[in-house]
Amino acid sequence: MRVLMSLVLVLVSTAAYAAAGTNVSYMVDGEVFEGYYITPAPDAPLVFLVHDWDGLTEYEVKRASMLAKLGYAVFCADMYGTGIRPTEKKEKKKLTRGLYADRSRMRALLSGALAAAKAQGAHLENAVAMGYCFGGTVVLELARTGREMKGFVAFHGGLAIPEGQDYSETRGQVLVLHGSADSVSPMDDFAELATALEEEDVKHEMITYGGAPHAFTVYDSLGYREDADKKSWDRFVGFLAATLRQ
Repeated sequence: MRVLMSLVLVLVSTAAYAAAGTNVSYMVDGEVFEGYYITPAPDAPLVFLVHDWDGLTEYEVKRASMLAKLGYAVFCADMYGTGIRPTEKKEKKKLTRGLYADRSRMRALLSGALAAAKAQGAHLENAVAMGYCFGGTVVLELARTGREMKGFVAFHGGLAIPEGQDYSETRGQVLVLHGSADSVSPMDDFAELATALEEEDVKHEMITYGGAPHAFTVYDSLGYREDADKKSWDRFVGFLAATLRQ
């Protein structure tokens, strides 16, 4: 009976822990950012999540909750700054283009977010980075920095390789989940990325979903494709299970 009660207490405690996601304020170069952290247990493997061009919104929080229920800690980075969550397309373009044009700042923001995750107790040595759309592009930038992680996953991200960059320093597996009807990052970019990864002997897997356009995982959007969303999520979950220590 005592063993049974202890087990119940552990299960209740773990469930409560998983539900307790929290906003995390942190500084990068004197600017304030607000990430989000959730974990089912102190020693849970980490998923480092980068948002799409809307900024860190309920979408990323929902995905983080889904992952926490599977046993993963999740830190959602903020690439824009506290309170900057654009709703107009013009502003989204301005913010993302600014970071595409300043890769040093993009990398500094990534380093700051990773430091914030570590400060929360996240295990960076047992982690996979993933991102959606803009976030997928940013995660591939992280892969090129030489940051050691177990994996880098891009959902319908920008796949073009910036001039002067390559994957020679990449230290982790790369998983690309992409729509073959993506007009933002066309299949020519997909093929060039595959060639670049092969040339640098980077372990990788690249999957396309026929008929899926850009942003095929974003609920309630014009580009949402349920079949591709579910298939890509299942592959991602399988990748996490095979890649991270539990």
